[in-house]
Amino acid sequence: MTGMDRDAPIVAVATASGRGAVGIVRVSGRGLMPLARALCGRELVPRMATYGPLRDARGEALDHGLALYFPGPHSYTGEDVLELQGHGGPVVMQLLLARCLEAAAEIDATTGRATLPGLRLAEPGEFTQRAFLNDKIDLAQAEAIADLIDASTEAAARSATRSLGGAFSREIDALREQTVQLRMLVEATLDFPEEEIDFLEKADARGRLDRLLATLDGVLAQARQGALLREGLQVVLAGQPNAGKSSLLNALAGAELAIVTPIAGTTRDKVSETIQIEGVPLHIVDTAGLRADHEASDEVERIGMARSWEAIADADAVLFLHDLTRVGEAAYAQADVDIAARLAAAGQGATVVHVFNKADAAAAGIAEVLQRQLHPPGEVLALSARTGEGLQALRQTLLRQAGWQAAQEGVFIARQRHVQALHAAREHLSLAQGHAAQRDGALDLLAEELRLAHNALGRITGAFSADDLLGEIFTRFCIGK
Repeated sequence: MTGMDRDAPIVAVATASGRGAVGIVRVSGRGLMPLARALCGRELVPRMATYGPLRDARGEALDHGLALYFPGPHSYTGEDVLELQGHGGPVVMQLLLARCLEAAAEIDATTGRATLPGLRLAEPGEFTQRAFLNDKIDLAQAEAIADLIDASTEAAARSATRSLGGAFSREIDALREQTVQLRMLVEATLDFPEEEIDFLEKADARGRLDRLLATLDGVLAQARQGALLREGLQVVLAGQPNAGKSSLLNALAGAELAIVTPIAGTTRDKVSETIQIEGVPLHIVDTAGLRADHEASDEVERIGMARSWEAIADADAVLFLHDLTRVGEAAYAQADVDIAARLAAAGQGATVVHVFNKADAAAAGIAEVLQRQLHPPGEVLALSARTGEGLQALRQTLLRQAGWQAAQEGVFIARQRHVQALHAAREHLSLAQGHAAQRDGALDLLAEELRLAHNALGRITGAFSADDLLGEIFTRFCIGK
């Protein structure tokens, strides 16, 4: 996208592909009224819907629908915007799109020039990118638009709406403003070292810095919650064959997604499903049963186990299932110990929750006995995937392990890059705290750390953004948005 002409007018179908009641073709650029006349046969009143035929080059109707004209800067992109709303068939939309490009190249009888020179098809996310470049929205709000479209839960959608409305950006702007005030104080002290008044002491710079850090910690905590709402948690079900992994997946999903039989090794490949708990998306992956490679019955099972370990390496949490009906079998117990040891290495820091399944068929208290034998120890959860006993406790454990707190109404959607930027800002402010504690020196280092913290915060809303970052963000949008 960085190589495209950002001043050229653009056009695209703005609705999803396929059939629908209504479809929209959107145009953005400067001086769109001649194009509107060519398509509608009349002048359009700004911000008023006009119903009538949408015409081809011969003046015949391609479709009948609504045309809306938004003069810039009072539009989504900040430029003139023309929207043609017709019947939502894919052929109709392509005809209208082609007609826009055709009409743009025609000579306008009034001006003697092309109706809309340079009109081209929009790149993915280019309408929203122009809104950002024309200061209609900041970068965090632009990302919130994509997050609202992609939201997989109601909580994520509501949080994205709050970010789109500027809730997250206002928090970041307040942090940046406090950082700027501190930078001004430090720079004043550096510029006038001979002054008798110690600017930093008089203005309580250290107290301000402490309060800034405390405020940032609050925003960071909310951003982590928002990132969890957006990204969800990758949860892998692991364990020996026939421990009940597929039954647990079906119980959590509330549907028969995986084949369940008494035959060990029924699951040969990964089965995935996304569920939500209190609005948090959980991506549950059922994997093939784990055992030593030499015990695999065939090459297919070996490949399935290899994929299981790959899924475990990418997991945020691993539910390690134990079969309570096989307690006392020495070989089974040793295999569980071996898997636990390998999980500790393969999980790369993922939380491991030990789940003792088939509680309905086991003696009372047996799970606690087995838990004491685990190496390393972990949280014990006894449940029955068949009856549903203990499932609610498992759901709450997963939320707790994810770091989720009871949903606050003020949570805003956030991305991992936002969390990383806030972490970077916090690091620099913590270093600044150390320099500020040295009364007789290190002011230049203090000023530099404040500058770096300021820049890190600016990257969230786009105040400091490289073109490659913008390209990475906007090319992930759908075309027409």
